[in-house]
Amino acid sequence: MFEFQPSETQEMMREGARQYADRILAPRATALDHEGGFPEDSLRQAADLGLLGINVPEAYGGVEAGAVSYALSVMELARTCAATTVAMTVSNMVAEVICAFGTEAQRESHVTRLCSGEYVVGGFALSEAGAGSDPSRMLTKATRTDKGWSITGNKLWITSGTHAGLFIVWARTSDAPGARGLSAFLVPGDAPGLVRGKPEEKMGQHGSTTTALELHEVEVGEDGLLGEEGEGFRIAMMALDGGRIGIASLASGVARGAHEFALDYAQERTQFGAPIMTYQAIQWMLADNATELDAMELMTLNAAWLKDQGKPFTREASMAKLFASERGFDICDRSLQVLGGYGYTREYPVERALRDIRVTSIYEGTSQIQRIVISRDIARRFGGRS
Repeated sequence: MFEFQPSETQEMMREGARQYADRILAPRATALDHEGGFPEDSLRQAADLGLLGINVPEAYGGVEAGAVSYALSVMELARTCAATTVAMTVSNMVAEVICAFGTEAQRESHVTRLCSGEYVVGGFALSEAGAGSDPSRMLTKATRTDKGWSITGNKLWITSGTHAGLFIVWARTSDAPGARGLSAFLVPGDAPGLVRGKPEEKMGQHGSTTTALELHEVEVGEDGLLGEEGEGFRIAMMALDGGRIGIASLASGVARGAHEFALDYAQERTQFGAPIMTYQAIQWMLADNATELDAMELMTLNAAWLKDQGKPFTREASMAKLFASERGFDICDRSLQVLGGYGYTREYPVERALRDIRVTSIYEGTSQIQRIVISRDIARRFGGRS
């Protein structure tokens, strides 16, 4: 039987994340869900622990612990509060993308502020009303000026849009067809002409604000261009590959939290004179949960390990996200069923887990998009056979 054994660094990161989650996130999670808002204090404490730069070089304020450490940490955080965790995952993704494609000046200026919490968190501004799964239909434009670029357009579904101190914004910089004319820009959250929309009223993850962004002739200098002009699509795809590891980890963590609560409940709740854990109907639901949880986590850690090794991981990240988001929902649903009527009330955290996990099969690429990515890779590998 294969058993994942974390390294000393990976175990240290996981344990640190678990302690932070139990001490800081868990006591605040219910109120955050009921009242909404934004967990700024929790995120600043996360920054102090290095959780906003887990896979970022130490030279720029990160802890340089690797993608596996990142996945393990996110699993622990999401076990208690998905809303705060998703803000962390997006900010980590923004920092990693700047490290990969930015200039030395951009890394020193922006990544250090992301890791330290000075920016609170980073935002990822790719989607538009007519350009969700298909970024080639993007309408936001960036026009050259004497001082750099002027960006005008509208973005949707921006995680942490109310508080992010820095956004990566994608815009069309040429008339080249499809995605070839896209570029990426670093836009400070206080840039004149940048307007943050009202938070969306969502099914779950109430403590994660999701907004639209309006950009009205937002000026950025030449140093605002991330990577090369026309490289935006490549940057987005690289970011989403890593982001899918984050969402698979998040879904795994939410599902494990729901399962562990249901398991404890099943051992304490009695019916017909015995704990309900002794009944086969309950045992089978918990057995399915445990089996799928192990598979989810191992698939996610495999994708993260490949990333750490510098090997291709696009297919594995898509597989992990697809499986973890869909099976994770099933786990939360079964966990709620174990609690019966109590599971349907807001008194217990399992109904929140079910609401929170639902979006993981939508953002960072829907389940349908993941199937396209996976099937294309299968076709490519099959086509290469002699």
